[in-house]
Amino acid sequence: MSTSEGALPGATIRCAVIGGGAWGTAIADRLVRNGHECVIWARETDVVEAINSRHENPRFLTGAVLADALTATGDMHAALKDAKLVVYAAPSHVLRLVVASGADAIAADAVLAVATKGIERETLALMTEVVASAAPGHPVVAVSGPSFAVEVAAGQPTAVVAACENHAAAKLVQRAMSAAAFRVYTSDDVIGVELGGALKNVMAVATGILDGLGLGYNPRAALMTRGLAEMTRLGVAIGAKPETFAGLAGLGDLVLTCTGALSRNRAVGVAIGQGQTLDEALAGKDSVAEGVLNAQSAKALADRVGVEMPIIEATHRILFDGQAPKEAIAELMARELRAERD
Repeated sequence: MSTSEGALPGATIRCAVIGGGAWGTAIADRLVRNGHECVIWARETDVVEAINSRHENPRFLTGAVLADALTATGDMHAALKDAKLVVYAAPSHVLRLVVASGADAIAADAVLAVATKGIERETLALMTEVVASAAPGHPVVAVSGPSFAVEVAAGQPTAVVAACENHAAAKLVQRAMSAAAFRVYTSDDVIGVELGGALKNVMAVATGILDGLGLGYNPRAALMTRGLAEMTRLGVAIGAKPETFAGLAGLGDLVLTCTGALSRNRAVGVAIGQGQTLDEALAGKDSVAEGVLNAQSAKALADRVGVEMPIIEATHRILFDGQAPKEAIAELMARELRAERD
């Protein structure tokens, strides 16, 4: 495949992707194939070497053949130099530190995009808020939606959302990333897009627990539907638009992550449903299961704003308080009867 195959018309720009995991690598590969110059920063020296010498990232994106023109570096400042678009894809629990470590090298006119999904545990800030705090003075765009990295790298049709109150910044990300098989929509509902991306990972852990217990399609459908209601309720309470949760970053990502065999979060839930402890379920994995981290953050945020989220609370009890999954399910089913809509 040529580096520009499938790209949509538009000016080419210099880009940097900060984070050499599966999603960061897939985004960087897409940007290069769209004709942009792109450097990816990775902490892991083996990732840098594999991308530069063999055009692959076997640690995080096994089997994907990356664009020849994609280069990697372990030097944050070198990656950021003169980049007009910087995409952050580091795990949520280290994002603030990663952004701050290179903030002084970001070009004054750069647009920052955040492909990380999560809620910072210490501050309960969304990822765009983390980036804006660590690197102030730039428009920050949230990128989220149903997008397994391996399928994006394979060129499978994918649609995501770029959200920012600064419409020009959202359009820049849309133009830079869009291709024949990668469609980017814009939105001004940053809170809704970000919260949908964070909370669906917790719901995927919960769905995996059901699957690990050997339960059927009825409970899965009930959990996903009521989970979406919880996500929407919390989102509206902190300023999101309810309709955002019916879109790609809400329902779309929820369906993918709760049902897809490639979901890391669902896989962790399956292991726990089959009787493993949380430590056992996480052992030996390079990639982060954001749903485990965000179960804590989501519960804390819901508690702070006074929003009831029974599925999030039950998942938190299973993960961190040792409650048996079957007991948690029984408690959910025994809750006081109520109308479906508040």
